[in-house]
Amino acid sequence: MKSAYELAMERLNKSTPAAKITAEKKKQLAELDSRYSAKIAEREIFVKAELAKAAQNSDHEAMEQIQKQLLSDRKTLRAELEEKKEAVRQLR
Repeated sequence: MKSAYELAMERLNKSTPAAKITAEKKKQLAELDSRYSAKIAEREIFVKAELAKAAQNSDHEAMEQIQKQLLSDRKTLRAELEEKKEAVRQLR
C-alpha cells in the first residue's frame, strides 16, 4: 500500500516530469556556484576592511551603511547566480 506522499509524487511526475540534469550541466552549475562563492567572499573581504576603517574612526553610521551595502551585494550576487543557473537548466 502506498502512502499519500508517494501517490502525490506519482501524480506530480505524470503532470510535470522531473528534468534530468546531464553531467555537463552539473559541471556548469558547480562552476557557477564556485565562481559566485568566490565573488561573494572577495566582496566580504573588501567590506570587512572598510568596516575596520570605519570602526577605527568610530563612525557607526558608516559601519551601518557598509553592512547594508554588503547585504545588498550578497543578495544581488545570489540573484544573478540563480538566473544563470536557471539558464543552464533550461538549455537542452
